[in-house]
Amino acid sequence: MQRKERFQAFVDHFSSSFPEAETELHYSNPYELLVAVVLSAQCTDKRINQVTPALFKRFPSPKELAESSVDEIFSYIRSVSYPNNKAKHLLGLGQKLIDSFHGEVPESLDDLQTLPGVGRKTANVIASVIYNQPAMAVDTHVYRVSRRLGLVPQTATTPLKVEQILVKNLPNEVIARAHHWLILHGRYICLARKPMCSSCQICHFCAYFEKNEPKA
Repeated sequence: MQRKERFQAFVDHFSSSFPEAETELHYSNPYELLVAVVLSAQCTDKRINQVTPALFKRFPSPKELAESSVDEIFSYIRSVSYPNNKAKHLLGLGQKLIDSFHGEVPESLDDLQTLPGVGRKTANVIASVIYNQPAMAVDTHVYRVSRRLGLVPQTATTPLKVEQILVKNLPNEVIARAHHWLILHGRYICLARKPMCSSCQICHFCAYFEKNEPKA
């Protein structure tokens, strides 16, 4: 199967079976999503959703976050991965939002990446989820699944390269949703150590399955 055909099959399948895919992080405004995504690095969404209710109650806006301290923020996020670094990031993030962006979450990727703790992946999440931009955040799930499916070649060995190929080949109007399609498929079906091919509905256009399918 040609790559163009794989992309078409991918879009067709998920557009019909999972048209409203969205993040599993809980949030009610751009600021909350930004904080949640920063915290979610190398941590599960389930854990972040357990932590953020109390965090958002104490720090309902960038102002409260900016006026806090690393130690206080740490006390709310101690159960997430790398809490020391993330507490420092969140304090700096709150201060930067107040000092440079009038307390508002910026729209552009360049502006977003000036915020402490925000790299290209996090910036792409905010740009796509909040501002509906055709941005593709590449985490470990997106990287693994897109390569296994054959949407990107095995020579695409960096998140940036995977991002560029996906954005180039997907229709703009589905890029934001495709990010979640790939994440959720990787989280629940196409597992890192042992993909659940027997219960997968898209094996018919999966390069990994084609290569590893038991021969009759």
